[in-house]
Amino acid sequence: MLAENLAISFQIRYHRSEVTIRETFVRLLDRFHRNGHRDGRWSQVFWALQDVNLAVYPGEVLGIVGPNGSGKSTLLKALAGILGADHGRIEVHGRIGCLMSFGVGFKANLSGRENVFVNGSILGLSQREVAERIDKIIEFSELGDFIDAPVRTYSSGMKGRLGFSIAIHIDPDVLLLDEILTVGDASFRAKAGSILDRFRGSNKTVIIASHSMGLIQKRCTRAVWLDRGRIRMDGDPSEVAKAYIAETEGPKKA
Repeated sequence: MLAENLAISFQIRYHRSEVTIRETFVRLLDRFHRNGHRDGRWSQVFWALQDVNLAVYPGEVLGIVGPNGSGKSTLLKALAGILGADHGRIEVHGRIGCLMSFGVGFKANLSGRENVFVNGSILGLSQREVAERIDKIIEFSELGDFIDAPVRTYSSGMKGRLGFSIAIHIDPDVLLLDEILTVGDASFRAKAGSILDRFRGSNKTVIIASHSMGLIQKRCTRAVWLDRGRIRMDGDPSEVAKAYIAETEGPKKA
């Protein structure tokens, strides 16, 4: 998996009911805002990712850390093909399994079982292939009889467990997870962690975005620190976590 000179931007639009003549004049001269200035509406380009160069190899478990807004989810969505790049390119080989957040892609009024078929199809499986794997998906999710209840009745943890179970059972070559391995009880987290170890042993690629430094250090073979859309540090998980914690928490008071 390769990201080369990757840059992704979003257009942020503002609305103001009152704009003075002076503000209008200043904004007309400001190239950062000049694309929108009608009726008090203004737009600004926000670069979520800039100049990201990243190569991830089979057998690696890569952890992505950074504060909210640093570009972690944007990077995962770009790697998954959900977002297109403004600049640069992405190269991915093999089937991708992804779980971006709790319940994304689930139909609230459908049961968990029905959602397995819907999500399996979205991830590239035929209905026959889903049917062949559904018993294992349900067993791994530990939802029991709740699998036939509407997903709208599920907790975020239940949605996360079902989504994770679907993602791993499509047998992906690349698994992308966004802050998901903290769901469930200790037993489920341990089981999920063993799956990551198995994926690594099978020469598959796993990328995890998380705020849990414990998870990053325990499960990842490498870590990347994103800061304002740019890679600030890339290396050993313990070293990256140590540097990140030192900056975000600051010096401890005596």
